[in-house]
Amino acid sequence: MASSHSSSPVPQGSSSDVFFKKEVDPTKHIRPVQSLPDVCPKEPTGDSNSLCVAPSLVTDQHRWTIYHSKVNLPAALNDPRLAKRESDFFTKTWGLDFVDTEVIPSFYLPHINKEHFTVYQQEISQREKIHERCKKICPPKDTFDRTLLHTHDKSRTDLEQVPKIFMKPDFALDDSLTFNSVLPWSHFNTAGGKGNRDAASSKLLQEKLSHYLDIVEVNIAHQISLRSEAFFHAMTSQHELQDYLKKTSQAVKMLRDKIAQIDKVMCEGSLHILRLALTRNNCVKVYNKLKLMATVHQTQPTVQVLLSTSEFVGALDLIATTQEVLQQELQGIHSFRHLGSQLCELEKLIDKMMIAEFSTYSHSDLNRPLEDDCQILEEERLVSLVFGLLKQRKLNFLEIYSEEMIITAKNIIKQCVINKVSQIEDIDTDVVLKLADQMRMLNFLQWFDLLKDIFSKFTIFLQRVKATLNIIHSVVLSVLDKNQRTRELEEISQQKNAAKDNSLDTEVAYLIHEGMFISDAFSESELTPIAIDATSQRNASPNSEPCSSDSVSEPECTTDSSSSKEQTSSSVTPGAVDIMVNEDMKLTDLELGKLANNVQELLYSASDICHDRAVKFLMSRAKDGFLEKLNSTEFITLSRLMETFILETEQICGRKSMSLLGALQSQANKFVNRFHEERKTKLSLLLDNERWKQADVPAEFQDLVDSIADGKIALPEKKSGATEERKPAEVLIVEGQQYAVVGTVLLLIRIILEYCQCVDNIPSVTTDMLTRLSDLLKYFNSRSCQLVLGAGALQVVGLKTITTKNLALSSRCLQLIVHYIPVIRAHFEARLQPKQYSMLRHFDHITKDYHDHIAEISAKLVAIMDSLFDKLLSKYEVKAPVPSACFRNICKQMAKMHEAIFDLLPEEQTQMLFLRINASYKLHLKKQLSHLNVINDGGPQNGLVTADVAFYTGNLQALKGLKDLDLNMAEIWEQKR
Repeated sequence: MASSHSSSPVPQGSSSDVFFKKEVDPTKHIRPVQSLPDVCPKEPTGDSNSLCVAPSLVTDQHRWTIYHSKVNLPAALNDPRLAKRESDFFTKTWGLDFVDTEVIPSFYLPHINKEHFTVYQQEISQREKIHERCKKICPPKDTFDRTLLHTHDKSRTDLEQVPKIFMKPDFALDDSLTFNSVLPWSHFNTAGGKGNRDAASSKLLQEKLSHYLDIVEVNIAHQISLRSEAFFHAMTSQHELQDYLKKTSQAVKMLRDKIAQIDKVMCEGSLHILRLALTRNNCVKVYNKLKLMATVHQTQPTVQVLLSTSEFVGALDLIATTQEVLQQELQGIHSFRHLGSQLCELEKLIDKMMIAEFSTYSHSDLNRPLEDDCQILEEERLVSLVFGLLKQRKLNFLEIYSEEMIITAKNIIKQCVINKVSQIEDIDTDVVLKLADQMRMLNFLQWFDLLKDIFSKFTIFLQRVKATLNIIHSVVLSVLDKNQRTRELEEISQQKNAAKDNSLDTEVAYLIHEGMFISDAFSESELTPIAIDATSQRNASPNSEPCSSDSVSEPECTTDSSSSKEQTSSSVTPGAVDIMVNEDMKLTDLELGKLANNVQELLYSASDICHDRAVKFLMSRAKDGFLEKLNSTEFITLSRLMETFILETEQICGRKSMSLLGALQSQANKFVNRFHEERKTKLSLLLDNERWKQADVPAEFQDLVDSIADGKIALPEKKSGATEERKPAEVLIVEGQQYAVVGTVLLLIRIILEYCQCVDNIPSVTTDMLTRLSDLLKYFNSRSCQLVLGAGALQVVGLKTITTKNLALSSRCLQLIVHYIPVIRAHFEARLQPKQYSMLRHFDHITKDYHDHIAEISAKLVAIMDSLFDKLLSKYEVKAPVPSACFRNICKQMAKMHEAIFDLLPEEQTQMLFLRINASYKLHLKKQLSHLNVINDGGPQNGLVTADVAFYTGNLQALKGLKDLDLNMAEIWEQKR
């Protein structure tokens, strides 16, 4: 009923009817004229999702179903999904989702206007006249459409007679309110004598309802009549669909027959061949598995045979291979259930045997006679042991070798002492029982020979240790190198496999026969060559069993060889021993690298052990003060022997051990302390008695300075005859420069050369001497500063005052020391190790301190004149006479200053000093002129000041060496604003 109420036929108007050419606006309150949906459309409308049977919360709530039909078949035949179906001929079958969009005009099509249709209108005008004439004769079609419209309006008027309650979607008589509204109980109440009236009322109600039913049925029948063509079209489509299904069924049957014939003719034979190939491969695998079981069964007897010949590496390889086979290819074999645990116990036993064997080898190698020329004992045995220990991760064998080295070093010293004491007849071994006491009874020459013999034996001992450790180190590096090369080969193989996989056809056969993929038959033949390549790279062992070729093909033979895991390759050690390097070493590259470093550290440890035993031997002799009583010659001889031994051990082991060097240094420090304290005390006494006056330079000191200029830092030999004839000089000439010095500085230069010569005689005390010499130079700098700048000489020596001459002389002495500091630095740098170069920074600090001291002296000289300028210029008045008394006094003091320092300082330093003094003078004069309001205006006062300044400039430039001095006196005037 609802559908019949809302649906109506759409009048098909002509093109000239304006009413039907416009579309009704849905926003207006006027009910639009809608067309009924096509009952059986020729093509499906809407999207594919609307035809899906699956429920959807989104689409089902707006989707019309059969449950929306409330009355009968005509209502069910109306499809509410197809709104505006026949509004357009081109879009009526495009579905509900079609939306009209504006089409962008094409750039390739010309713009059409009315002029293009002029020719057409001229041609069609005659036809149009004929058409109009026919329209007048025949009734137009829109008359029928108007009739339909009139009928539609009449139907709508009839339907409006039906109460709205019957048109509601939720109309249901089981609702009491709805039932009471449709059938009032008052029409059925017969009580109270009103039966006749109620019966008439009920009859009237029944007729009314019948009338409503007739109206609805008439409208439904009318709608069905309008859709009669659609029903016939539906029946025709149903018959066509049945014909299509019948043809499809026949085509499918023919296709199945052809496929069955193809399968019988072309596939059954090939499948049978593939099944036979699979069966054959399975039989080969079973045969190889039985061969492998037979080989594994012989593992324990073979291991026993290998252990009887000390072939630990071969036995371990065999055990590892067998265990891998048991875990992978023979897993679950009941007869081998106990073999794995038995092999593990056997492997532990081999570990203990290898450690005991290595301990025995170390003892035999290190305790054999040192006179033996052979440096390596049983090299093949050593290499085999090391490979076995590395395979089992028993890395503590280096600790065993280290302990054996300590014991051997002790025995070497003990044996040398026994041999030396037995050769001395003066020592009664029956009275002196202790070996150490017997050794202390030796004099210096005897003890020195004993020490030399010990050092020679230690040298041979270290050479043997180095040879043995080199073999161990080469084994470790060979394993590390093999691991790296194997990893590179694996990466290359993976890259090749990836490239090959990319080039293979991606199609997969999904035909299944007897539960197996047919592609499995091809996988065997495709993967076998890859396995051959990988196995051929690993199977380089000459002891691997050849595969039998009489019953099994070559690709099948690789299964046995790959499962046995004989993955070894040959490696030649430096001792020309051919050893099989197992690829399955359990050590990582990091662990192997650390082990190689530990081997090198063990060699360093051997050197340290020898040095430690030598230090203990040296200290046992020094208990009674024996070493402190040695004279300088004996001490130098002993130090050179120890330094030679230290150098030899460094060449052997590649690193200098510091224990023996430290012992020598501790003994040398006592000599150095005494040497330094004597000279520091001497320098202190000289400074305390120095009056800071220019001293004459003896000829021997001039020769000393000349020898340093020739590159020889050493005390020259005394020439008595020639030195007595030469007179002392006033100044010291150093590389063409004159230095006016005091006597203390001359002696200080000699003391410095004594330090340098001591370093040449005892190189081991170089660093200590450098520190002590730095301390001496710092002491001279600080003490001279206290005495001169700090005026300490007034109390110490009794000077009346510190004059400018004292200051200039002190500065020149400091400059002489600064001149020789780079020479001293180069001397020590040539005798220091590169890692000790940082100690040379002491000379940099000393040079800086000396320069700061010299700068302070220059600043002091400037400050003296600055205070004088402040005192004199503060009283300056611009008046006659010219030059004024103030400027005369200033020029007099400047002349005195020049006279005091010119003969002591170089001309360049004198000029720089007077430039600074002149800058101070200009500053004070400018300040005073500003105070007096004297400006550069050309007035009388300006003229007086200019005359005084000219007098000052003339007197200053008249001094020796200051003629070309640029005084720039124009700066005394303030700039005009």
